[in-house]
Amino acid sequence: MSDPIQFPAEAALIERVQAADGEGREILDAATREVIGRAPVRSCEDLDDAVARAKAAQPAWEALGHEQRCEYLRKAADAIDANAEALARLLSREQGKPLNGPNARFEVGGCSAWLRSNAATALEPQVLIDDEHLHAELVYKALGVVGAISPWNWPMMISVWQIGPALRMGDTVVIKPSSNTPLSVLALVSVMNEVLPPDVLIAVPGPGELGARLASHPDVAKVMFTGSTEVGRRIVESTAGNLARVTLELGGNDAGIVLPGTDASAIAQDLFWGAFINTGQTCAAMKRLYVHDSVYEDVVQALAEVARQTPMGPGLDEGNVLGPLQNKAQFDTVERLVEDAKAHGGRVVTGGAPATELGELFYPVTLVADVTDGVALVDEEQFGPVLPIIRYTDVEDAFARANAAEVGLGASVWSSDPTEARAYATRMQSGTVWINAHGGLHPMVPFGGVKGSGYGLEFGVEGLKSVAAPQVVSGPGRKH
Repeated sequence: MSDPIQFPAEAALIERVQAADGEGREILDAATREVIGRAPVRSCEDLDDAVARAKAAQPAWEALGHEQRCEYLRKAADAIDANAEALARLLSREQGKPLNGPNARFEVGGCSAWLRSNAATALEPQVLIDDEHLHAELVYKALGVVGAISPWNWPMMISVWQIGPALRMGDTVVIKPSSNTPLSVLALVSVMNEVLPPDVLIAVPGPGELGARLASHPDVAKVMFTGSTEVGRRIVESTAGNLARVTLELGGNDAGIVLPGTDASAIAQDLFWGAFINTGQTCAAMKRLYVHDSVYEDVVQALAEVARQTPMGPGLDEGNVLGPLQNKAQFDTVERLVEDAKAHGGRVVTGGAPATELGELFYPVTLVADVTDGVALVDEEQFGPVLPIIRYTDVEDAFARANAAEVGLGASVWSSDPTEARAYATRMQSGTVWINAHGGLHPMVPFGGVKGSGYGLEFGVEGLKSVAAPQVVSGPGRKH
């Protein structure tokens, strides 16, 4: 394994964002459980100060106009790229995801790519009426201060999904990182602030109460939150007093449906990564797989073969593409759900017990066949490297069962006939439906959930609109 001491850029990055000696709280390497550094712990008073500074900086930032703000975003993307390896190594250690595969280096690259996309996305005034009597346009203006609350599973990239569009539209941002992965976000913000004007982007790490204070703050005009449905409901309650606009990207229990006659070998790799990207710790990962009886065992065995060939271990080892669970609470959830599935007759095809030989928080890729709805592993979001595979015989029944969940973030339909899959796709009750893939995102394609998975859209033009205030400008028509 690579030695962190051999990478002074990473050590320097940690040094400039961590707490002073004897202060803050220890942050552990998810794989080795060694201390990475000490995260600062801020108070509600610190948060109030950050919001006040962001509010004071906002008018001048908005006054720069789109062109200059976009240039700042491009410079911030360049700064991320210049620090990419140090950021990726810190992310790998704190979050647990390996450097390679769709993991740490991929996430850091996504941060700069999304910022450049925010800068390149045009949002022109929309002409509503233009005749001899009336000319009316719909324009979008900055809201003010955006409060962002980011999660621990994709801490850098999801932070950029919140930060980038807000800055582009002339808002300033106060971001509260997850207490599980604060150093990654602090480092990202520090790198971006090398080129941004003072106080347009401020990170405030600390306990969960800071998130509640941020959401309820009278000077916060918009709240962006990615996390659990339970916490999302509390965020909404917190905004009752300030009437802040809200974008919520909440939990999912995404279903995939494999239609009759599908070639298992052709879809196995994409099925696997649809479920196990980031070791399953992704809101829009596939959490339940419904497979028609005609191809059921073929799909189970094809997935098992991919699992056997996919290396898991500490993230700084260049050969690994799957890592540990990020924290003990999530590890315990995964273990509980697997044991419950076993007790209810689930057939463990791969995995099924902690991989203690790799480290404290490692759980191997676990495929559990022969379970059905009503078992906790199917009904709850496992958020880890476990996939229940459910047999069905009637396609109508499979869609009904997939749609019975109280959440609806993403879903997928799999078939050797993409036209057939597309015909079924819109029957899924989810914000996004993928065909012969699952979980892929694009900076120009809107993303958001329905039902208990939240509301509001991110990415592209719709994402810019979500962090702006619409304004109608109406005046005399052409004859005047």
